[in-house]
Order: sequence, then structure tokens, then C-alpha cells
Amino acid sequence: MDTQRHQLEERGEEMRRRLLGTFSASTLACLILAVGVAAALGPDAGPPTNRDVSAWPGNEAEDAIAANPKNGDNVVAITILDAPSGLFEGISFDGGKTWTRKIIGVGDELGTICCDEQLAWDRYGNLWMTYLLNDSRNVPVAVSTDGGLTFTKVAEIVPTTPPGSSVTAGSVGKRPGSPDAQPSADQPSIAVGPDSVWVSYASYPSGLIQAAGAHVRGLGDFGPFSSPETVPAPNGLGNYGDTAVGPDGEVLVVYQRHDGGEHGGPIYTALDPDGLGPAGFREPRFFAKSAVGGFDYIPAQPHRSVDAEANLAWDREGAHKGRVYAIWTQEQPDESDNTDIMFQYSDDAGRHWTPALKLNDDITARSQFNPAIALDQATGDVAVSWYDARNDAGDGGPGDTDGLPNDDVQIWATYSTDGGVTFARNFKVSERTSNANGAQSNFDYGDYTHAAFQDHAFYPAWSDNSNSTRENPDGRLHKLDLYTARVIIR
Repeated sequence: MDTQRHQLEERGEEMRRRLLGTFSASTLACLILAVGVAAALGPDAGPPTNRDVSAWPGNEAEDAIAANPKNGDNVVAITILDAPSGLFEGISFDGGKTWTRKIIGVGDELGTICCDEQLAWDRYGNLWMTYLLNDSRNVPVAVSTDGGLTFTKVAEIVPTTPPGSSVTAGSVGKRPGSPDAQPSADQPSIAVGPDSVWVSYASYPSGLIQAAGAHVRGLGDFGPFSSPETVPAPNGLGNYGDTAVGPDGEVLVVYQRHDGGEHGGPIYTALDPDGLGPAGFREPRFFAKSAVGGFDYIPAQPHRSVDAEANLAWDREGAHKGRVYAIWTQEQPDESDNTDIMFQYSDDAGRHWTPALKLNDDITARSQFNPAIALDQATGDVAVSWYDARNDAGDGGPGDTDGLPNDDVQIWATYSTDGGVTFARNFKVSERTSNANGAQSNFDYGDYTHAAFQDHAFYPAWSDNSNSTRENPDGRLHKLDLYTARVIIR
């Protein structure tokens, strides 16, 4: 390990010397700040061992993953299937080396699952899941108390249309709202706090963000979900959001205005300062302006499109307790397909944020998209992963599969051990290169992906058709399988 660390240090010095010869002093200073070369060094040279979680025929895309705080080797990953309904689930008790594989949500007690699944594991060992159904407009919530081996549906949150709301859904959501007045939900997210679990979602036809939470007292011991709380209009109108719960049970949501189309729009946050108390959500605060719209088409995601995909992580127990982190996607200039992953943090529950920092350290004009953030509550370290086309110059190199630029991707990541002040150099997680066009699916990689981080082990989840593990039943560059890798960060 010392030899590898020395080699990495030498590579870092070489990179700095090259940069110094290429850029002006002021440009170099900004670039060093952006890539965090002063931060802790990255993991071992070369990608970590990739694991094909699903090894299942057909496409598996739009992924979620969680690691058990009571047992960091217990990892669960889920993804949408090609079939009309159901989720693929992989359960591991050895840090991802081996997997128990199941299909759930095909008319069983969970219902007939459509999509938009997410996971969150609380400190008691309850694994929470939210999702959407083919045959319902509600937001189901399920829980597992046995490490993900079985789930029980425990609630269905019913979206509401607040009095006086007049916005109609039309086709603003990626799962279009109903043309009639009956409320429905899109893209729910789920998060846990010290003693609570929360779900937020976009409610149609009103276009408002809503959230509901429940008390958690222990393993299998929790209360009913509250009635939905609505983020105040007009800036409550939005979608493609995320939820985080703070150390005192406060709840923060982030979302993008859904009227951006190809040309972007503002991102807002809203805080409920007492969570399950009586306060409710305060007026939204402007967070950032992204040129990535709600349906922004890029070569690497040509059918499904991408959005800014803002996500949150709140340090509740770690070295920077109380700090909340946010990531999102920017495009510079608009409609250039040069999308980047941006990072900010706040020490006052989202009232003020640090300036946006670009995490991807490539010097290309290619796409980075669908970022995922995860925080290790045991240490306070934070890590981010994303789909990345930096190596696809369309020149037949190892980052190119079809001779076309900017449509092939790998998974890249970085991390911070000092509370987001500096970041390690980007490192490649996926062993080989994937191409969504080969999947022959209008879904591409899906609307989002996720990552987990527990006890120094970071687990990005992604959809991959490189067949680097030689376990994909559909072979190379055809259908997508659900992948992950265990990345040790110290």
C-alpha cells in the first residue's frame, strides 16, 4: 500500500507540473481548488472490482442501493426491470462479493411496482423502500427488518391537491400526470433521520412538492405516516428532487422547477425546521440556476434525457455533524452537452450555501450526469459518483465503443474526508465502457442512480452493458445489468 501511495503521489506531482505548464497561474489556482488535489489521495490505482448484481436478462436501469449501519457488509440494491412490472433486488451479506437475487413487486404484497424506487437504511436496522405502482396514484412505503430478504408494505401516502392550487400537470413529469383532478405522485425520495423516516414527491396535477414522515423507535417499531405537508407555492412547483433529515429531525427537500424543458431552470430548497412537529415547511429558498432542463437530451442519454438531478446528504453523526451537502448538474453553455457535476454545502440547514464547486476534474467538453451522493455517518466522509463520457472522443480508444463522441460512459467518483472543503482526484470505478444505445430501450440509464457509504465502504450503483464481469446474459453492449463496486475510503 505504501508503494501504491508513493506512486499516486508521484502521479499527482506530475499532473501539477503539466498543469503549471499549460495554464496561467490564476486558471491553475481555480483548477486546483476545483479538483482538490490537496485532499486525501484516491484509492488504489485502477478501478475496484466490479460486481454484476443482477446478472439478469433484459435491461435493468434506474438504480438504488443502501448499506446497513448495523452491519456494513449487508448491502441491498434494487432496479427497474424491462418487464411491465416488478423490481430486481440483490441482497449481499459479504460486502457485495455474492448476491441473493430476487424479483419483487409483481402482484405480491408490495403491489404491482412500476418504477421510481428508492432505499434508506435507518440506525436501528430498518431498511425503508418507496416506489410507485402501475395501478395506483399513491406512494407506497415498505420496510424490511431482516437485511432486505423480505419487505412488508406498511403505508400508502395519498397525494393531495391543496386548496387554491391551479397548476395542471400536462406532461411536465417524466411519469406524466393525469389529465383529471385526481392527485398522483412522481419520483418519490426517501430519507431517514435519528428517529424518523420521510418521503417527499411531486404531487400532480397541482405540481407541488409534498412530504410525509413517521416516528421510528427501534427495529420494526415505528408509527404511522403523517398527513402530507405541502411546500408553499409558487416556488413549490417542481420535480426531480431529494430529501434529507438532519440531526434534530429537521427535513430539507430540494427540487427543480419542472418548466425548464431543454433550457434549464432554478433549483430550490425548502426546510421543515421541526420535522414531525407542527411547524411545516417554510417558504422555498433559491439554491442554484441550472441550464440542464427537466428533459435535456444528451448523446449519452438520447431517449430518456437528463435533468439537473439535485441530491442531498446530511451529516447527522459524523465529524461535521449538522453539515448538509448538495450536488446537481450544470451545462455550460446551454445545449452544449458539456454537463458537469456541481457541489455545495451548508452549515445552517440550507439558509446559506458555499459557492458551487465543479467535481469532475476532466478538461473535456463532454457529459457528466446522473450524480449520486452518499455520506458515511460513521466518519462524516462524503463521496459522489456519476456517469461520465470524458474518455469518449469517438476515436476508437478504450472509452469509445462506436466511433461516435460523447455517447459512451464510465462511472467516475471522488470523495472528501474534510467536510467537502477539498476532494480527492477523480477515479474511475467501472472497469469498462457502456453505451445506452446498445440497450435498445427508451429508458437508457434511467432518471437517476444512487450510492451507499458505510464504515469506510462506498458503493456506487449503476447500469452497465460492458459485460466486464462476463455475467451479463445478453452479452456485451446489449442489455444493461445492475452493477456496483466496493470502494474502501480512509
